[in-house]
Amino acid sequence: MAPLGLRAPGRRLAAETDRPPSRRRPTGRAGVTVTHVSRSEGIVAVKQGYTDGTRRLASRSMRRLANTRVTPNALTASGVTLCIAAAALIPLENRNELLFFWLAAVLFVAGSILDVLDGALARQSARATPFGEFVDSVSDRVSEGFVLAAIALVFARSGDDVAVVFCVAAVAGSFLVSYARAKAELIGLRGDVGFGSRAERVVVISAGLILAPVGVPLQWFIYLLAVTAWLTVIQRILSVRKQLHRKEADGFEQR
Repeated sequence: MAPLGLRAPGRRLAAETDRPPSRRRPTGRAGVTVTHVSRSEGIVAVKQGYTDGTRRLASRSMRRLANTRVTPNALTASGVTLCIAAAALIPLENRNELLFFWLAAVLFVAGSILDVLDGALARQSARATPFGEFVDSVSDRVSEGFVLAAIALVFARSGDDVAVVFCVAAVAGSFLVSYARAKAELIGLRGDVGFGSRAERVVVISAGLILAPVGVPLQWFIYLLAVTAWLTVIQRILSVRKQLHRKEADGFEQR
């Protein structure tokens, strides 16, 4: 053992070397956690990016319309009407599947676009009201419910009971996605997480109507819609729970 004040030959302190002291690398579990967080943040960033981009584009397109007599409620009513018209055309697929499915998809997309533009018009024209937001939210559920009910009718007519059940599950999941967000925001929390929001559901339904006549089963899109909707519901429940735990840790009194 070397005397006090001396050190064994060949051993140098880290401060006397050209490199800093070695650090322990994170374990495999920590690396997986960091990777998982990075991927989650990336998904959120992608969704937030195209959501913000769509809103900016809608706001720019509504600048001229904001100076006219067209009201946000008129756009909302027009959007609902187009979606209900699309729902009325879907059961006619037994006459001409290509014509009526594609026409229904066009009307559904157009009605959904008007649903985006009504909010942009309300903001641009300074005519946004709590009642208008309420009507806009209800109209979304009406439009989507009618279209999915029409698709369920097509499956029921062909005897596909499994697809009918998934249609019902998709409707319930879609409604719960919006309900979970509304309840989260009501208590001051963020509730817009997940990839099964309104825009993604419109894309899935429209893609199903467009591709079904060319040989891609419409059932696949309904299965995807139902699964993603319920996964989003679970995501939002877990997100709210996590936010509440954080607020409790900061002294938030849960009611």
